[in-house]
Amino acid sequence: MKPKDILERDKNGELISLNDPEYYKIHDLIVEAQKITMQLNNSYHEAKEVRGLFSKLTGVEVDESFGLLPPFYTDFGKNIRVGRNVFINHACTFMDRGGITLEDNVLIGPKVNLITINHPLEPAERRSTISTPIVIKKNAWLGAGTMIMPGVTIGENSIVAAGAVVTKDVPPNTIAAGVPAKIMKNLE
Repeated sequence: MKPKDILERDKNGELISLNDPEYYKIHDLIVEAQKITMQLNNSYHEAKEVRGLFSKLTGVEVDESFGLLPPFYTDFGKNIRVGRNVFINHACTFMDRGGITLEDNVLIGPKVNLITINHPLEPAERRSTISTPIVIKKNAWLGAGTMIMPGVTIGENSIVAAGAVVTKDVPPNTIAAGVPAKIMKNLE
C-alpha cells in the first residue's frame, strides 16, 4: 500500500512536522497563496477579477454569485470551498489547511478568523501542526470579528454574534455569542 501524501495526511488531521521530508509541498502552496493574496489585496479589482483571483487561490472556480471584499488573508488557499451566494467581507483570515467549507448563502462579517490549524500540547512536538476542518452550513451568518476554532461546525441558519470565539459546534437554528461562545437563543 502506497504511503499517503503529506497534503492528504495534513487534511486528514495527522501530526505534520516541519521536518517531514515532504513538507516542501506545503511550503510551496503557502508561497503560491502569498503571491495570489498579494495580487488580490494590493490593487483595486472589479468583482469578476476578484472571483478569478479567488478561484486561482482555491484551485476551484467559484460561482458568479460569490462576493468578496478584499483584503483577504489565507495561509494556504487550496482547501477552501464556497457554495453559491456566499459573501465574505473585508479583512478576513482563513487558515485552511484542515479544510474550510462555506455552504450556500453564508455571510461572513468583516475581520472573521477561521482557523483550522492547531499545535500539540507536548512541548517537544509543539512546532508540528494538526489540522481539522471547519464547516459553515447553509444560511449561517458570522458576525464581525468572530473567531472559529479548528474542528467546529456552525449549523444551518445559525448566527454567531460579533466578537464571539467558537470552540465547539453550534447547532442549527441558534444564536451563539461570547468568549467562549455559548448558545444564547433558538431561532424559530
